[in-house]
Amino acid sequence: MGKEDVIAITGAAGFIGSCMVAHLNHLGFEQLVLVDDFSDEKKVYNLKGSKYLYKVHREQFSEWLKTHPDKIAVIYHLGARTDTTEPDYEVFRSLNLEYSKSVWEYCVEHNVPLVYASSAATYGNGELGYTDDETLIPELKPLNAYGISKNEFDIWALEQKRRPPFWAGLKFFNVYGPNEYHKGRMASVVFHAYQQIKERGYIRLFRSHNPQYKDGEQLRDFIYVKDLLSVMSWLMEQHPASGIYNLGTGKARTFNDLAHTLFSVLNIPGKIEYIDTPEDIRANYQYYTEADMSKLRAAGYDKPFFTLEQGISDYLVRYLEQARYF
Repeated sequence: MGKEDVIAITGAAGFIGSCMVAHLNHLGFEQLVLVDDFSDEKKVYNLKGSKYLYKVHREQFSEWLKTHPDKIAVIYHLGARTDTTEPDYEVFRSLNLEYSKSVWEYCVEHNVPLVYASSAATYGNGELGYTDDETLIPELKPLNAYGISKNEFDIWALEQKRRPPFWAGLKFFNVYGPNEYHKGRMASVVFHAYQQIKERGYIRLFRSHNPQYKDGEQLRDFIYVKDLLSVMSWLMEQHPASGIYNLGTGKARTFNDLAHTLFSVLNIPGKIEYIDTPEDIRANYQYYTEADMSKLRAAGYDKPFFTLEQGISDYLVRYLEQARYF
């Protein structure tokens, strides 16, 4: 990509999208088209100081693409409804499935490379493992409407005979990092745990309701947002084989590990209280996720990922402790 190329980012005011905008600015890219619903005042600070060409409301983006003379060179489609507790599939069908199809079709018609956000929520309980083998995707059983919508689009994309010149769907695992201040309940466990320490002096974690796991020993593949930015830039620079890729660290860690790391970075005594997992998510709660990263590594991405300790330290020291944005 050249510095004068026009790059569109959907979900640009959100957590990952706004970090991608800042990351591209850091790399010298300023010809950006930011797409989102910009009416949420809590997201305003995510884009403060960003350099870009246009802001376009997400509902007007399709029409804007038809009528605007600028040539889009790349689309990062990161916008989605991400509330995993929302039970109404129709909300996700509109925003996560149909909208994504329209973006894909534009990229096909205009020969535009596309990177889009899928999710590890597509794996459900992990009955088939956590490998990004595309032949398994139609067999996956997500546990909630959000995961179903993401998997439905992955299936649809793989069925298409007409495809963008390069495309990649990224199954984000448990992402944490700066610019998630606005996310409320959907913010990362790292963010919530930090807030709890500041307010109460201790961390609350969900009790295990599965006899195979002790309290706090539930496992997740926690990935720092800066690793996502690095991979997304690399994909557009290198254009490896198109397809669907996992994006985690490949190393599952416990919630207890996360909590103790926070206490260590803040240099305070550790205290954890275990509480019941809320009823509305208990039945669909994942006790273990770990990305198989062999496909991305085989494609040529060889940079190391932040360890949990490195990522939490960077996040707390450089951002949360200073109330800074990326």
